[in-house]
Parts: sequence; C-alpha cells; structure tokens
Amino acid sequence: MCTYRTERLALHGSGKGPQGWFPVTDATVYFDHPVSAPLDHSLNIDFLNPGLGPSARVAVELDRESARALALAISEMLAGSSSWMG
Repeated sequence: MCTYRTERLALHGSGKGPQGWFPVTDATVYFDHPVSAPLDHSLNIDFLNPGLGPSARVAVELDRESARALALAISEMLAGSSSWMG
C-alpha cells in the first residue's frame, strides 16, 4: 500500500551513474509502486545530487524482505566497525 510518506536526508558519499562517479548529497526513501522491479510495491531509495541535474541519481527498488535485510546488514556492519569510526 502506498503511504505517500517520504523521508529525505542529507548524505556525504559517492554514487555511480551513467556519466561515472559523482558526489551524493541527498537521499529520498519512500514506499510506492516501483518503476522497474516486478513488484506491486517496493521500498525505493534514490541517491542523488540535485545540483548536478537529473543524471546524478542512482535509484534502487527493493521488496520488503530485501529492504529489511539490507537495513540489518548496514546496522550490523556499522556496529562492528567502531575502530574506523573516529
């Protein structure tokens, strides 16, 4: 079900798009109908840099189980990486 809820956040990182690597400054996370994934609904994440135009975007569409697994893997990786987190 579409919630029309969207989370936006500032990021500091890099993404690779059609023109190569670019700085990622923003992310948008929302649950909606996917454009490409063969799902009724998906968790969608857009990594982007609005200042560089529409080609500076990497989009991901995940099913619920994949999104939860990814969130858990990120959380576990960060919890075990305190030695590199100054």
